[in-house]
Amino acid sequence: MISSLSLLPEEKLHRLATIEHYLNAGVQYVILGTKAVKEPAFVKEACDAFPGHIIVGLDAKKGLVATDGWAEVSSIKATELAKQFESDGVSAIVYTDIDRDGMMQGVNIEATVQMAQASSLPIIASGGVTDMQDIERLLRVAASGICGVITGRAIYEGTIDLALAQQYCDQNA
Repeated sequence: MISSLSLLPEEKLHRLATIEHYLNAGVQYVILGTKAVKEPAFVKEACDAFPGHIIVGLDAKKGLVATDGWAEVSSIKATELAKQFESDGVSAIVYTDIDRDGMMQGVNIEATVQMAQASSLPIIASGGVTDMQDIERLLRVAASGICGVITGRAIYEGTIDLALAQQYCDQNA
């Protein structure tokens, strides 16, 4: 289970030595993105080398995995890939609905719950958070396996107060 705030480097992690560097520096988890999708064997290798420290970021458009900065949309269902990564030893999945990310249109609760139900991995929701209603909606379905949420634009736009959102989550989780 992902617990407490952790620094997650946002750098392309293409080598085990780079992952090791970050973990030795005190980073708790690293997130693998496109490399995980294009080279799934690397995920297994990373999980074997650094058990409990590997998260995979799955970006999806209409449920299909997108890679390379969302320029490529595959025919692979994100939920199927999550199942594979579960057996590889991944600690969690960051699931981003790219149709909603940065659009301030609300989190795709249905797709996020489907992702959570596809495996036993904790899911970190990403993409579309607009206001406290999105946080409240995610908390109502958190028992399905959703352990966190990433928000960006809503903070910058001032439609969500990070301190109040965190307090709400702490009091209602």
